[in-house]
Amino acid sequence: MLIRAVLGHRVLTLLRQYAGRIEFWAPDAAFAEAREHLPTILAARGIAAAPALELLGLVSRVVQIVEAEAYSQFEEIARARLKQRDEDDWPVLAAALTLGCPIWTEDTDFFGCGVATWTTDRIELYLVASGESQEG
Repeated sequence: MLIRAVLGHRVLTLLRQYAGRIEFWAPDAAFAEAREHLPTILAARGIAAAPALELLGLVSRVVQIVEAEAYSQFEEIARARLKQRDEDDWPVLAAALTLGCPIWTEDTDFFGCGVATWTTDRIELYLVASGESQEG
């Protein structure tokens, strides 16, 4: 979701639209992964990385960072649920388990992991409902 926020339009638009009404979270590892992979992705497209990394920094003002100490207690459970998929994504699942929140992703490795997942084309249904429940 972080890379899509930087490279696309829809995710960033939704983050801006619901910032202040909905809390968005991502593990520190997801931000580190985005910082690591964005330059390579952009170089392949012939685009300078600096503006994208700056935008990622701005995204971190809306998407709160969950530090490893907060979610590491769920590492074993998260790895087990992602076994034979992409175990390296365990921090995302562990953070969701820690916070009791769904995962906003396009990555099908998270589907069926025991936590609700929302894709970008459907997430606004969740955001609208969550915003209404927080207001009421």
